[in-house]
Amino acid sequence: MYKAAVMGDRDSIYGFAALGFDIFPTKSSQEGADLLEQLANEGYAIIYMTESLFDQLAGQVAQYSETVAPAVIPVPGAFGNSGSGMARVRHFVEQAVGSDILFGPQGTG
Repeated sequence: MYKAAVMGDRDSIYGFAALGFDIFPTKSSQEGADLLEQLANEGYAIIYMTESLFDQLAGQVAQYSETVAPAVIPVPGAFGNSGSGMARVRHFVEQAVGSDILFGPQGTG
């Protein structure tokens, strides 16, 4: 069975423990960067990360975008939504179907 983790501020990720995810509260972007590398090396297949932490670690997260595992997926945090998660989904759908699903190929709607 594959392991799944959730990283981010404690208030945002605490509820994921009730769903059976391993939770890893982080207090800084450096702690998050170190933890992301550790979790990837420990064989976590899916790493959910609050959008704020995801945005802070964009450079490091990018190195996993071409690998099968771990899949690093942003989720909204308790303190707001930056939109990076939806932008990422939109980008992947656009790659898969060849056009922007919300505005069409010319961006005209």
